[in-house]
Amino acid sequence: MKKVFLFVSMVAALALSACNSNDDVENGGIEIPGITFDDDENCCVAEDALRIYNFLQTVKNVPELTTEVEGKYVIYAYSATGSFHKGYNDLYFVATKRTTGNYVKYFTISDFTPLMYMTKMNMSHSTPVSDGFGVFDAGLPAIQRGWVSFLMDSGEGGEWSLSYDVKVLNSEGGVEKAPIQVGALPAGQSWLKSFKVGADTYYLSLVNPLDWATGTNAIQAYVSKKSADITTPYALASEEFTIEIDPRMPDMGNHTSPNNEALTLQSDGAYRGTVNLTMTGLWRIHLTVRDAAGNVVGGGDDLDNGLSSLYWDVTI
Repeated sequence: MKKVFLFVSMVAALALSACNSNDDVENGGIEIPGITFDDDENCCVAEDALRIYNFLQTVKNVPELTTEVEGKYVIYAYSATGSFHKGYNDLYFVATKRTTGNYVKYFTISDFTPLMYMTKMNMSHSTPVSDGFGVFDAGLPAIQRGWVSFLMDSGEGGEWSLSYDVKVLNSEGGVEKAPIQVGALPAGQSWLKSFKVGADTYYLSLVNPLDWATGTNAIQAYVSKKSADITTPYALASEEFTIEIDPRMPDMGNHTSPNNEALTLQSDGAYRGTVNLTMTGLWRIHLTVRDAAGNVVGGGDDLDNGLSSLYWDVTI
C-alpha cells in the first residue's frame, strides 16, 4: 500500500475547501462552494455535484484517512461524526480533482483493513467489515459507502489503525496504517455481539439504532465470520441464519412488545426485520439465532431467567 501523503499547507487548504467552502463558482445557475466545473466526462455534472455536496454536509470528514493520489486527486473519508465508535459505523469515500475540486465518479476502494494492535499481548486482530465499497445511491454517483464494525474501543488495551488502497481512473494510492481513535458507546448501548458454532465465531452487528423511535422500526444487522487469519478483515458469513428477536425492558419488569418480526437474509447481504418499541428507555433485544435447518446455534437455549443471554442493548 502507498504511504499516507504528507500534506503541505496548500493541500490542507484545498482539503478544507472541497469539504466546506471556497470561492463560489457558477454553472448553469448552480453554485457549489469549492468546485470549478470542467468538461471532463469522468467528473459529475452540476446537478449531481450539488446533491453530493448537500449530502456531505450531513456527515463529517475523517482527516486521518485523507490522502492525495499522484498529485492529481484528493481522497476524503466521512463518517457520521468524523470519528468512530465501538460497533457499527458507516463510512463514505469521495474522490475530487485536485485542480478544480470537482467530484470524480470512477474510483475504487480496495484492501480496506482495520487492525487493532493489542499492546500487552503483542498481537493484532481485525474486525467485521462490509463486502467492499460501492455507490449506494444513483443520485450520488461519486460517493462510495461501506461499513466497519469495531470489536472494541481504543481504550481496551490497544490501538486501532486503518489502511486502504484507492485507484482513481489510472492513478493509484492509498493510506497505510493510519492511527484512528475508536470511542466507547454511551451507557445503555451495545450493538455488537458474538456466538460460536463449533470452532467458528460469528459477529452480529446492529445497524444505526440511534435512528429508532417509539413504535415500529425497521431493524437491520449483518452477520460476519471471524477469519482464520485474524488480521484479515472479517467478511460476511456465507451461511444463512434467521435471527429471532425478543425485546424486553429490564428496568420495567422485562415487559415485552408485540408485532416483532425476525431478521432474515436479504439479497444485499443484510438481515432485516421489524422491532416494536412501545416506550422510551432501555430495551434489551434478546436474540435466538437459527441455522438454515432451523437449529438454534446462538442464544435461545442459553437462558438467563428465561431470556437469551445473547442480546443487543438499545436506549431510545
